[in-house]
Amino acid sequence: MDEIQIINERYITQLRERVERKLGESHGACEPLDSALRNVREPIENPKVVYQGEPGAYSEMAAISFFGKGVNSEGLVHFEDTFEAIKSGAADYAVLPIENSSTGAIRQVYDLLAQYECYMVGETTVRVKHNLMVLPDADMSDIKTVFSHEQGIFQCEQFLNEHRDWVRVPQADTAGSARMVSELGDKSKAAICSSRAAEIYGLKIIKEGINTNRSNTTRFVVVSPMMELRPGRDKICISFRTEHKAGALHEALTVFRIYGLNLVRLESRPIPEQKWQYMFFAEFTGDLTVEGMNRVIEALQCTVSDIRIFGNFVENL
Repeated sequence: MDEIQIINERYITQLRERVERKLGESHGACEPLDSALRNVREPIENPKVVYQGEPGAYSEMAAISFFGKGVNSEGLVHFEDTFEAIKSGAADYAVLPIENSSTGAIRQVYDLLAQYECYMVGETTVRVKHNLMVLPDADMSDIKTVFSHEQGIFQCEQFLNEHRDWVRVPQADTAGSARMVSELGDKSKAAICSSRAAEIYGLKIIKEGINTNRSNTTRFVVVSPMMELRPGRDKICISFRTEHKAGALHEALTVFRIYGLNLVRLESRPIPEQKWQYMFFAEFTGDLTVEGMNRVIEALQCTVSDIRIFGNFVENL
């Protein structure tokens, strides 16, 4: 064992001892876990599901992937509209994109998760294949303006750079761009979106698979106003804050090593009211109901603040 490994192991041992001392003083209290499990509900049968976008959006495809072809779903204009819908009881679940394999985290969704009282109860992935589409009587030479969601534009940047004379106009969602092109009836307008959207809005695909990353995939989470514990759950999502001092985040992450948990994802978001302070979202393997998980959450409480449990669901990647 080299000197660095010795120092690291010594640090972990010291942290473990410090955490264990604090745990001994806590008398088994684990309010974040108790609060999360207090009002667990059973999954809703034949639910009303909302997503952001128009019919034909990748989010609608994610809703179909998770709930089945017969899902009762509705597209709303903004991400926040979907959170308001589940908060008010107008919908049972929202299906939201949280991460893309090409462009990373969807920051607006993370910020809204932090803002609203909600839980993740499932996830699904959708393979993203962007297509360039126009009116049935238009051609590539007619195009002057291209519409798509900003993520769609970013993900097709390499192809679009071959046509620098085209004006790129971001829209609220990809399928809405297809609907706009259809309604405008202008041969100079084109949209980037799914083949399903082309079929729904009567457009012609003139170039398939124009996204730079051919394995481009978006991960979606299913969000509920209440915690659910579905069979097979194997991943936990939490958020927390750390002190603004050297090594604070490292201490928190060391807890996962101490208890042998696989940390599969870590994202940070700025805290608006606290300059240069951050909230962290962590996903790790586990089941909230197994013996000893309260010990893990308590140990994290010893090193971080404002722990919130967002859910325990089946990993589906």
